[in-house]
Amino acid sequence: MKVILAEHLGICFGVRDAIAQAEQLATEAPLTILGQLVHNPIVRERLRVNGIHEGSLDVPGSIRLRQDTARQAPHRVMITAHGASDQKREMWRRAGFDVVGGTCPLVQHAHGQLKRLVSYGFFPVVIGKHDHVEVRGLTEDFSEAVVIEISSDIPNLPARDRYGVISQTTQPIDSVRALVKEIQEQHPDSEVRFIDTVCRPTKDRQLALRKLISVCDAIVVVGGHQSNNTRQLVETCLAAGKPAFHIECADELKSHWFTQNDDVGLTAGTSTLSETVEAVRQRLEEISRNQTNQKQQRS
Repeated sequence: MKVILAEHLGICFGVRDAIAQAEQLATEAPLTILGQLVHNPIVRERLRVNGIHEGSLDVPGSIRLRQDTARQAPHRVMITAHGASDQKREMWRRAGFDVVGGTCPLVQHAHGQLKRLVSYGFFPVVIGKHDHVEVRGLTEDFSEAVVIEISSDIPNLPARDRYGVISQTTQPIDSVRALVKEIQEQHPDSEVRFIDTVCRPTKDRQLALRKLISVCDAIVVVGGHQSNNTRQLVETCLAAGKPAFHIECADELKSHWFTQNDDVGLTAGTSTLSETVEAVRQRLEEISRNQTNQKQQRS
């Protein structure tokens, strides 16, 4: 069995920097993250061990306001890498908390582009998952905004002369462009201005995965089950007719998933730690060695 790593896989700079920021802040004063910093249980456990708490972005009263008497500063809370609306940030400030941002710069870019489109008179449209925290953060400041996840959502768009369209940063760009085309086709008399806000790490991992699909018999995808970009990697495999095994850690690998003659691709979502990827790679190599040993013993 041969193990082939994707050219681009695993943790991106936005997630890496958010984790480092949270861990540094926690050494200075008590810290609560408003939600899951990233959708990865291994990262969340690492933060918990470092004394970092999680709270609800929607309910300031769920966190007891604790004064840091040494610094005479209010309890510090952190926005996740997925971002939040200006409304939510201000709500926490008014409640007396010190709000710091862990938002990925590429998510911040998406926020800026949507605000820019609205300021130019475009009706706000976001392509992405309806219930995803990043999408909620993008749309909450614009009461009219419509989220398009699949083609059947497009008829929900109210009639407007101008639509300004951006995307959740972790959507597959091909799917996004297809939905933009459908919006244009269903509203031929309207101007549809699309700004590509799918992040480069997502694009790189999707492109690298397609290369794996072309040469591998099966793909192992490592990442949190709640991670949108990880699920999109799995869906890309399945859409191509390629077996995909979505795991969060090496212990979940099963040797019977693979045969000795398989070429197995390995990729990972953007919130997957490098050490997690390496542990999975080593476990796959161990499975390969065991298969070889068993064959030799039989012969």
